[in-house]
Amino acid sequence: MAHGEHKYQVAVQWTGNRGSGTSGYRDYGREHVISSGGKPDIAGSSDPAFLGDPARWSPEDLLVASVSACHKLWYLHLCADAGLIVLDYRDDAEGTMLDTAQQGRFSEIVLRPRVVIRAGGDVELAAHLHHVAHEKCFIANSVNFPVLCEPQIETAAG
Repeated sequence: MAHGEHKYQVAVQWTGNRGSGTSGYRDYGREHVISSGGKPDIAGSSDPAFLGDPARWSPEDLLVASVSACHKLWYLHLCADAGLIVLDYRDDAEGTMLDTAQQGRFSEIVLRPRVVIRAGGDVELAAHLHHVAHEKCFIANSVNFPVLCEPQIETAAG
């Protein structure tokens, strides 16, 4: 693994000008497009609670997805190194944001990975590696709120 400083560049282009710019709070769209290099664009907006388009990704969605994906990537890496064969992985993650009159902030993210390992695999090791993945996750280590993990380990029939 490469150590040192890593930089990530993205462009966020607002596409919600409905003709009069930000002439009023309800007069503009929250739509934007997130792009980076040759990667597929991400259609973004604000949360629907803040006049956003529910069909587009909100920054809050992306934060929860980033934490979940980072955990998953570390988990699969650790399982591969340990010889534990993962056949399926799905995380139904949930973030909680507190919205007050002064400001909003996340209070927690709960990861709920459902992992299927090969029949005969070590279920205890599979559960333990979630703790190690959490300790190593770059994104979870970068946020100032708790990230909880409630894994469910299953073994494949066979």
